[in-house]
Amino acid sequence: MLFLNVQAQQVIPLYDFSPIPNQGPKASLTDEIEEGSGKDSFHRIKNITKPSITVYKPAKPNGTSVIICPGGGYYILAIDHEGVDVAKMFNEAGVTAFVLKYRLPSTANLMEVNEIGPLMDAQQAIRLVRSRAKEFGINPDRIGIMGFSAGGHVASTAGTHFEKPVGNWKGRSDVSVRPDFMILLYPVITMDPSFTHMGSHDALLGKKPTAELETEYSNEKQITSKTPPTFLVHAADDKAVPVNNSISFFQALEKNGVPVELHVYPKGGHGFGMNNKTTPDQWTERLKNWMSTLFKD
Repeated sequence: MLFLNVQAQQVIPLYDFSPIPNQGPKASLTDEIEEGSGKDSFHRIKNITKPSITVYKPAKPNGTSVIICPGGGYYILAIDHEGVDVAKMFNEAGVTAFVLKYRLPSTANLMEVNEIGPLMDAQQAIRLVRSRAKEFGINPDRIGIMGFSAGGHVASTAGTHFEKPVGNWKGRSDVSVRPDFMILLYPVITMDPSFTHMGSHDALLGKKPTAELETEYSNEKQITSKTPPTFLVHAADDKAVPVNNSISFFQALEKNGVPVELHVYPKGGHGFGMNNKTTPDQWTERLKNWMSTLFKD
């Protein structure tokens, strides 16, 4: 796929003060980047201690923006096919994109409290983007959040926990952290052991969390009428993250009167990114159609 007139314009730290909230004893570690080569070229990031957003600005911005949370089981970030590539697709549609590099709970002692770390960074990203909307050339009321796999859990947590921001802020704590819409691709939604992704569950909450903690981060149980409109994509044969994650979220949104669109493909497995090779249907086109109905200028 050819992308025109797009490039990463700047990398912005989420926190312009020190110490970064929720830092642990190993917060001095530097990011580790794994790389592949040839046809298998990729970048995966782990041991993140300095969270940031990378800005991708379109040639002709339409005012809408999306903060993208790559997946990786809360162990790594699949920063290319679930981050940079997606940002470029949005740019071609006039959408300003921000790829979020959030802290991961799987590294021991990286954070003081593991389970609030990814949500803290997602909320700060929304706060940063909204407070600087004029600078970015976007509408502060048209900021969405998107997530793939475990990044879908980050995004859906941000979309269901916005009334109780986590952490103590030295910045713009008066700015809303509610996203205006959510886009979730084969997302981890629940922490219910009967149908969660156990790798993400254990990385975020530990192997023996309390029932209360599992309920708190089971986002299908946190939906209200204020939850943002949502677009969901999943494959029925996903063996890593059962499709019931998306279905349960869809049902809870519908029950609460929240606009929602769900696309379930018969095949595709897990982690297909922008291209499910088992079908000629392009979910990205369906997404663009859905987004065109969200805001009426």
